[in-house]
Amino acid sequence: MLKVILPTIMLLPTALLSPPKFLWTNTTLYSLLIATLSLQWLIPTYYPYKFLSNWTGIDQISSPLLVLSCWLLPLMIMASQNHLQQEPLSRKRIFISTLITVQPFILLAFSTTELALFYISFEATLIPTLILITRWGNQPERLSAGIYLLFYTLVSSLPLLITIMHLYVKIGTLHLPTLELIRPTLSTSWTGTLSGLALLMAFMVKAPLYGLHLWLPKAHVEAPIAGSMLLAALLLKLGGYGIMRVTLLMGPLSNLLHYPFLTLALWGALMTSSICLRQTDLKSLIAYSSVSHMGLVIAAGMIQTHWSFSGAMILMISHGLTSSMLFCLANTNYERTHSRILLLTRGLQPLLPLMATWWLLANLTNMALPPTTNLMAELTIMITLFNWSAFTIILTGMATLLTASYTLFMLLTTQRGPIPSHITSIQNSTTREHLIMTLHIIPMFLLILKPELISGIPS
Repeated sequence: MLKVILPTIMLLPTALLSPPKFLWTNTTLYSLLIATLSLQWLIPTYYPYKFLSNWTGIDQISSPLLVLSCWLLPLMIMASQNHLQQEPLSRKRIFISTLITVQPFILLAFSTTELALFYISFEATLIPTLILITRWGNQPERLSAGIYLLFYTLVSSLPLLITIMHLYVKIGTLHLPTLELIRPTLSTSWTGTLSGLALLMAFMVKAPLYGLHLWLPKAHVEAPIAGSMLLAALLLKLGGYGIMRVTLLMGPLSNLLHYPFLTLALWGALMTSSICLRQTDLKSLIAYSSVSHMGLVIAAGMIQTHWSFSGAMILMISHGLTSSMLFCLANTNYERTHSRILLLTRGLQPLLPLMATWWLLANLTNMALPPTTNLMAELTIMITLFNWSAFTIILTGMATLLTASYTLFMLLTTQRGPIPSHITSIQNSTTREHLIMTLHIIPMFLLILKPELISGIPS
């Protein structure tokens, strides 16, 4: 574990001390090296924990998410190059350092075996994200977006801290493998129900559950491209991962807890998909689509069967890659037209034909078309939900239909139709952008060949 965390921390001096000419080259190549090194975590073993140390251990649930977070760092650095070109050198260094600072915290949050350390790193990821949004966002509204993000996260996570302390007083340890062996089933008393609620609430806001999701579209729309990729691909997954970890500890959930959450998650998937059909803002549309996908993950996490957990796991990984790719594509449009409004960025297919291919691929994966892992995940989750209650098929079926329709709506409005008269000349797409898209889509297509790597099932 240390052989990835230490190089990641040493990226900081690399970013701060590299000569100006090699700043981007050094940081990107170094982080790509770390990403290739992290692929060893996917090697299946018969042990419950791989690479176990005193504080960290990697099991089937965390290894795919860890590899995903290492994989996305070079992509975030590559995607930020263009909009930082005009900035002075010191600001470039600070931006890259902020991006790198989030990384060790995310790695710790995903790999820790101690609940207290998990809480600390879970909260620490908030600060660099906040700096990214409020300093490098595009519009003055970024300050209100930052305040939304901060207060939603803080208000929901303080009860989590209190419950973790309460658990420690009651049981005497916060070591996750030990807790899983003891299985501290929360009593049916009000204390048990409320502590279960507090444990879940922080992750529900982070994941975001429909109704607690208002910070997400704001934060996404205002964030720079790296901030958007970070939020969509990694920080939302912290919520899903937390739900999977905590529900394992709590034993069977009481009906008071999981019925409202399940209902809200499935209804939210439906509602946010229909909100997407009415969006005018491209980034906001992609943000709402991730709310609807994470709603399925929350619903699967609440049912707590093997199938639902593996479906949630696969959906988190494939959604991380897909939404990150969609944000990159939206950013390439934004950098050329300086507008996120869908009506002003129409008909780009004849102008940027190769980019249109990437748009098509990304939208097809977002729609969960076979042979993508998104399809496998959504089918798995729908089967488990149907097995739990047959009525859920109505909600999930309508959500799927709406997902397909808003994805096609996004594809048709950005790529087809008449070219708006204000677009007279547009710069070509660069090799860098095609490389980013390729590095997003290759894992997507390779993972369907061996999905057990990311399915969270002990192999």
